[in-house]
Amino acid sequence: MAISDHEFSTQQQSWYDTACAKINQKRLQSLIFDLTGIHSPTGAERAASEFLVDYLRGVGIDAEYQPINERTGNCIGRIKGSGGGPTLMLYAPIDTHLDVVPDKDLPWAGRELRDDMKPVAENRGDTVIGLGASNPKSMLATLVEVATCIAESGAELKGDVIVATCGGGMPWIVPERDNFGISSGVMHLLSHGTAPDLGIIFKPWDEIYYEHPGMCWFKVTTWATMGYAGMPRGMPGFNSSVVPAAKVIMELEQWLSEYPDKHESDQLRPEGWISAVRGGWPEKPAFPSAATEIYFDVRTTPEQTNANLEAEFGDVMRGIMARHDDVKAEWEMFVSCRASRTEPDHWIVQSAQRGWEARHGKSYPGAPKMSGQTDAATICRMGIPLVRVGYPWVGDKEMPEEFSEGLGGMGVAHVPDLIGPCQSMIYSVIDTCSRTREEVGLS
Repeated sequence: MAISDHEFSTQQQSWYDTACAKINQKRLQSLIFDLTGIHSPTGAERAASEFLVDYLRGVGIDAEYQPINERTGNCIGRIKGSGGGPTLMLYAPIDTHLDVVPDKDLPWAGRELRDDMKPVAENRGDTVIGLGASNPKSMLATLVEVATCIAESGAELKGDVIVATCGGGMPWIVPERDNFGISSGVMHLLSHGTAPDLGIIFKPWDEIYYEHPGMCWFKVTTWATMGYAGMPRGMPGFNSSVVPAAKVIMELEQWLSEYPDKHESDQLRPEGWISAVRGGWPEKPAFPSAATEIYFDVRTTPEQTNANLEAEFGDVMRGIMARHDDVKAEWEMFVSCRASRTEPDHWIVQSAQRGWEARHGKSYPGAPKMSGQTDAATICRMGIPLVRVGYPWVGDKEMPEEFSEGLGGMGVAHVPDLIGPCQSMIYSVIDTCSRTREEVGLS
């Protein structure tokens, strides 16, 4: 569908131009700074969500805090339309991927926590540094700026605009906080009264994605016998669980390296990585452990089911055990989040594409394949057509060298990079919510 198929009317163009003129980079940076300074690890997002409720009310947008438990809850803002139009949800998560507790995060996050890993905001010119400054705090702040500009523009909307943020969006589970995680917050949001017709999720990369990766976590345990370091190798009755685990790891790495080529879809190239190994007693290495555990994450496409992946992995493990007599193992899938898809010709996908094209002045060339898992998979799987749009990832030009390794980009927000995507989302809001439900394909 070409951009000319749904050109703005003179009135829509005027609303769009007025709203874009309201974008305030200084205001946006200030909100990113404030949000970055509020620690919101998965399962403990209450303070950040309550702050955002107050902020939205302060700029004239109705907002409420939706509690889930004493530690976390969701923020829901709403701009009401005159009626007869679709309800569009603008969504981003609010939780960050580190607890910032040294004995929990170190040395696994590095030798020390860098400034981009600490919930202390710092302005460096047009850049904000701090834990989650880019992902998710700048994403959320940009959606709020979009809603603020729409509200200030006087655009006459028929449909409602919801600005929503939830905790539990980061891919981890926190046992000490009610096992929160894996889209806990957004599942609560969508099962407790929030019912959009369609949605936009804002994440990294200035692209348009209608396919949303799934995610499965596996644990493999190699079994042997507990031993003693003074025992000679080859002694009857003693077998190590650690050395067989190493063989399994190398075999799994080979399978995971071949896995993406076998399962690519239109927009996704699903990856997988071994991420943790656990076994034995660090305080008494004189006693080799009877068990060694291997943990890893495998991404999926909409063409796959979680059951199919579980069956495929079972075949892989049985093959490994057949090739190695000393490997005695069992395995389980302990997290599963199925991939989902919105049809590429759906209104919201095409509207996002028109917004991208209007800003860039050219036809959208198509998105590079990726496998970054988000709440999008769950939202779309719950029956809400959803498109993922985003912003340029911090490049070499803006990235301070000290944060260039690993996930440094998550804590480095270059604010000028957010202005263009802000314009694109304003386009989709006007394009969608100034029309009737029938005009956007809703009955």
